[in-house]
Amino acid sequence: MMAEKAYEKAAPVNHMSSEKRTLAHPRRWWILAIVSIGTFLTNLDVSIASIALPTLSAEFHVSITVVQWVMSAYLLTICALLPIAGNLSDLFGKGRLYNFGFLIFTIGSCLSALSFTFIMLIGAKVIQALGGVLVMANTQAIVAVTFEAKERGRALGIAGIAVSLGVLSGPGLGGFLIEHFRWPSIFWVNVPIGLLGFAAGLWIMPKERTNQTKVPFDYFGSVLFMTGMTTLLYTISSTENQGWTSWQTIMGLLGAAVVLGLFYLWEIRTAYPMLDFSLFQIKVFQTSILTAYLSVVAMYCVIILMPFFLQDVLLLSPGTTGYVMVTYPLMMGVTAPLAGWLSDRFGSYFLTSGGLVLIGLGFVALTFLSTENSLWLVAGNIAIFGVGQGMFQPPNNSSLMGSVPSTKVGLAGGLNALTRNIGMVTGISFAVSLFTFRLRDMGGPSNTEELSTVPPELFMSALDTVFWGAALLSAAGAAVSLLRGKPNKSEQHQAEHP
Repeated sequence: MMAEKAYEKAAPVNHMSSEKRTLAHPRRWWILAIVSIGTFLTNLDVSIASIALPTLSAEFHVSITVVQWVMSAYLLTICALLPIAGNLSDLFGKGRLYNFGFLIFTIGSCLSALSFTFIMLIGAKVIQALGGVLVMANTQAIVAVTFEAKERGRALGIAGIAVSLGVLSGPGLGGFLIEHFRWPSIFWVNVPIGLLGFAAGLWIMPKERTNQTKVPFDYFGSVLFMTGMTTLLYTISSTENQGWTSWQTIMGLLGAAVVLGLFYLWEIRTAYPMLDFSLFQIKVFQTSILTAYLSVVAMYCVIILMPFFLQDVLLLSPGTTGYVMVTYPLMMGVTAPLAGWLSDRFGSYFLTSGGLVLIGLGFVALTFLSTENSLWLVAGNIAIFGVGQGMFQPPNNSSLMGSVPSTKVGLAGGLNALTRNIGMVTGISFAVSLFTFRLRDMGGPSNTEELSTVPPELFMSALDTVFWGAALLSAAGAAVSLLRGKPNKSEQHQAEHP
């Protein structure tokens, strides 16, 4: 295939085969510190926003179908631009773009905090995402080209800890800030940290262009990808108001399918593709990326709707809501290292499938919740998802990364990140759309602007419908995971290519 030949020809440029790339940077640990700060902030922003949704809904007098755009606009922008940002980093330098992204993210955070209308907040979140995508696209690449092979695994592990800290801190910190300092504080908290990181990056971050050979940028493919992906995700995210069978939804999905189909045909024929689709010919990669997508879609049914249940039905404060929700990332942080250690020794086959089965059972358990349950029981049910995700994610990532050739590990990681973000957008839309449809079908209010006025029994019934749907998605993920086959030697590549 023409694209594959071109990819192999360009491999010395895009991967670590040149001598220059094997040399450790003298300021590598300072660079890692800055990268970790950016990684922490971008992951904190996603996890902290979910706790704020009920407050923002009441503050701006918008329904749940509208307020979900606080997260959807951010994630949609990242999905549309993530592969393109990775390609641009080879042209302009990873350090330069990372630092520029840090500044844009900080400006977007400041504008979000200053927003006095909901439209202004959405626009600010898009600006924030423009910076966040430059940070996300370059984090692992900067670490990989800055550290020698003998230190690279440890450095990537530290960057991974920053991811976990961002996710772990979001619910508790967000609830505390909203309760004591109002909602703008969840965005103001990014500003001093972001300015400090940007200032340090101007002095420390490498500024040379890492791609010394001029490789044509795939402008046409990039335009097709942005158009198709934006159309697809915007259409899915708009189904709460338009419905899945409306002509707007059908035309949007058809249009997105046509554009993305053209994108695929272009990419397999162009000499320098933006995305290399040859990875999808690998069975283990196929199953790993699909199960990752299904797991994220299912989990966002909890992340997006449980704060509304806790605050509008159980009448908990934002602070208490954050402490209840933090049990999910906390248990995930405890379980994930053990699952990663076990997968290195016994493979990912049983851990990934078992984790998804446990997540499905967690959704079934949520359908038995009522307004009479104690907070300890609610927190315990949410903790089940943390254990299930902790069992699933590290072994699945190991299986995915270990299934690809060493020259395409970076590409596989980028596709994994893209899939995760697409899953977040789809999960938000799936949860909100199914919830509002079920609520209206049972005679609930046509306008969900004030969910606190919905009778608890109607709210719980609609919520149960979403949880059963998420349980089915988890079961489908477990079934797909079983198709990957039993552990084999290919999974050992992960130890060699962290």
